[in-house]
Amino acid sequence: MKNIKALISILSMIGLLWLSSCQETKEEIDRPNILWIYLEDTSPILSSYGSTLVSTPNIDKLADKGVLYTNAIMPAPVCSAIRSSIITGSMSTTLGLHNHHSSRTPESAIHLPEGYKTVPEVFKNAGYFTFNNGKDDYNFIYNRKDLYDQEYMQHPLYGKKGVNVPLEELKTNAPFFGQIQMSGGKEIFSSTFKERVKSPVDRSKIELPPYLPHHPIIIEEYANHIDAIKITDEKVGKIIKELDENGLLENTIVFFFSDHGMRLTRHKQFLYDGGLKVPLIIADYRKQDGGSQNHDLINGLDFGTSSLALANIPIPDYMEGRNIFDSSKEPREYVISARDRCDFTIDRIRSVRSKDFKYIRNFMTDRPYLQPTYMDVGEVEFVKTMKQLYEEGKLDSIQSRFLSDERPSEELYDLRKDPYELNNLATSEAHANTLKEYSGVLKDWIAKTDDKGQYPEDEENLKLMLGIWGKHAVNPEYEGLRKKYPDLPSSQFELKNAKFKKVEY
Repeated sequence: MKNIKALISILSMIGLLWLSSCQETKEEIDRPNILWIYLEDTSPILSSYGSTLVSTPNIDKLADKGVLYTNAIMPAPVCSAIRSSIITGSMSTTLGLHNHHSSRTPESAIHLPEGYKTVPEVFKNAGYFTFNNGKDDYNFIYNRKDLYDQEYMQHPLYGKKGVNVPLEELKTNAPFFGQIQMSGGKEIFSSTFKERVKSPVDRSKIELPPYLPHHPIIIEEYANHIDAIKITDEKVGKIIKELDENGLLENTIVFFFSDHGMRLTRHKQFLYDGGLKVPLIIADYRKQDGGSQNHDLINGLDFGTSSLALANIPIPDYMEGRNIFDSSKEPREYVISARDRCDFTIDRIRSVRSKDFKYIRNFMTDRPYLQPTYMDVGEVEFVKTMKQLYEEGKLDSIQSRFLSDERPSEELYDLRKDPYELNNLATSEAHANTLKEYSGVLKDWIAKTDDKGQYPEDEENLKLMLGIWGKHAVNPEYEGLRKKYPDLPSSQFELKNAKFKKVEY
């Protein structure tokens, strides 16, 4: 009897070891390539999202192969803040990375907490080859070799960017976690932009949101964005084709998304959906099915953590992002977003968005929405036009509201009835309970995460902005520094005009 029990015990142990071995083998096999096609300044104006203005056949094929997400909301509306959030898997406000173009000099350095590993570092430690073809734009100090297996170039203000890794080289470096940065909405800045647009959108068919005037310059800005999307679609097609030709596509999961919305009034740098809502398509080429839509609320923080989960890599506890594929958890109820200093323009705005409502808290109501920005310095045509039309009294009440010298401390919008966020319900008695709920969510979040935006920015990073932008930095926070460091503009403006230089690897 004892021998039988001993035999059963041994067989049980062998069975457990076999199951463990099978699990390890499965995980070794189930190590897909993860590729992010990462756009700049692109709103979800795509045929796959229902737009009739633009045909995006290659992006549509991605959607047909995967899942199209209709409620992807970014936690920040400007490049460096959102890129810092996505790559760390945590809010930039939690880590002190919320002010645009911070930590660009040794004196203004910001470090991640000790032991904090970014998303690519976690991939790399798990045996993945990692690369980022294009800009990083992170608001913290880091050794790029710890994140990416590729050569790179560096700029004293705009940060680091990877030298392109040809996709055919990845055949010997799989599995990989890679990012291909694409200009997206910034294609319009290319000197060859117009000649690369094969069939420009018919300007006469453009219907602008009601907060924008039907003016030729505004229409042209909007149309250029659509034409830029056409160029982007062609590039996406080439990437997918190259992956396929090199035998990489069948084991690759593609994330297609933008950092934030297009540059336009009430879009980029602001917390309306024009600035925060982005296209998101996730296509798993290991699977045969696809073509579905998901209407859950998705936070941009979830891109990195969900990528780790797809690769069967444990998500670090310190990351705030979720695994959107974990069916055991309820979908997000809210996404909180933050806007702070953008270049030299100092502001502090927070928002709480659900599928039904958007709450916005303006902390600096003494400053107009359109206080001076980098676009005024660059004399951007649509900004000049909007301000001129306002001065001439040619904007209606909705269009002129955003150019007023004043703004409310709170805004509340019913997104079901008011998708353009025009009717502020913050003072509506019928919505008092909703206002209380959402303002309470924000208050609790600020306390729980110790939102770093509630504290004054450090002198070195403000000094950096003053040195670069000089007389254009008009916020009162700069006055003391201007007196203390009168020679800053002449000594630091060179940072902005510098060139990217290759770093010895």
